[in-house]
Amino acid sequence: MIVTLRGVGLTVGGVALLATGFTFGYPELAVLGATAVIAQLHALIHAALRPRLSVTRSVEPDRVARGEGSTVTLTVRNTGRFGAATLVAHDQCGRAGQRATVPVPLLRLRPGTDTDVSYPVPTDRRGVVDVGPLQVTRRDPLGLVSVSRSHGDTARVWVYPKSHLIQAVPAGISRSLDGRLDRVPHGAITFDTLREYVIGDELRHVHWRTSAKVGELMVREHLDTSLPQLVVLLDDRAGSWADRDTTGSASFESACEAAASIVAATTREDLPVTLHLVTGPAAGGGRIRGAARALLDLLAEAEPAPGGDELLVTATSRLRQHRPGDTLIYLTGTAGLADLALVSGLKGPFPSVAVGVLGPRLATEPQPAGVLLLRAEDGEDFAAVWDGVARW
Repeated sequence: MIVTLRGVGLTVGGVALLATGFTFGYPELAVLGATAVIAQLHALIHAALRPRLSVTRSVEPDRVARGEGSTVTLTVRNTGRFGAATLVAHDQCGRAGQRATVPVPLLRLRPGTDTDVSYPVPTDRRGVVDVGPLQVTRRDPLGLVSVSRSHGDTARVWVYPKSHLIQAVPAGISRSLDGRLDRVPHGAITFDTLREYVIGDELRHVHWRTSAKVGELMVREHLDTSLPQLVVLLDDRAGSWADRDTTGSASFESACEAAASIVAATTREDLPVTLHLVTGPAAGGGRIRGAARALLDLLAEAEPAPGGDELLVTATSRLRQHRPGDTLIYLTGTAGLADLALVSGLKGPFPSVAVGVLGPRLATEPQPAGVLLLRAEDGEDFAAVWDGVARW
């Protein structure tokens, strides 16, 4: 509860008039002072008698690509027994640090009735949009007291970066027992491991010699070595994006679009992929159809963060140690070209390494040795450059 400046002035003036009237014997001043104090007390009582509201919120859909539509629907119900509620509420909606208020008018909402109010979510920029809670502000008729209360829960809307069509997919890598790495065509099947027999397995896959030794049926499990294991490393260090300002970085947004395009392509081909940020967070693993949501959520939440070379050293060391795939795609900006030697050093653990550099072209740019350079100005250009690669 907040007493406005008008209320403070009225209260102070009323008390002063009362004191003056009683002290010097001026009943008129005492009556004016008493009227002012009574008005302030009435405003406090009016503010304390708050309407009883129940607020239910729904967002459909809660995950959209940049530019697509998303709608918030509020169902406000007057759960009180007496008196209709007439007021203007405000819902909070927007990204962190850029939240705006959306007016939600409630006109003569009678007891036991409800009303639905809908409004669109701003999806013109990639990011996470926080919605709610509903703020209901109640004032007395004279504007002496203001009371704000929160109603209902909150929700989040993930706005994904726009993806562009990518048709080409890197070839897989076949690892032989003598340590050689060979590229193989799609459909190349090789033995992977032995496991216990389960109902439905084909008997021709039973490994009888091992089954005789262990005393139970063991079957051979094969995998398709032509399926690439993609790893996307997104450089989210603020210093790698030369065009970054208070409103963001267009080049970083293009890099997010490039990563989203790769995710869309692997989803279509049902390929395993993981996404790593240089600052640490990661998502994915396994077949992408079950992990696409986590990958795109991470892309929506990604923002350039402070940090230097030590973050990239830690990220590359982590990938060198765990080796979660055979094809690495590193996405960075023009200001990150000086650190490409760290990524080129992953050519050993990863048989195939590609570096995507997003942003306006410079007069002179270093050419990384031993890795495939994908130079593009924006996300759409990256998709065209990717499809133009003749050999991975």
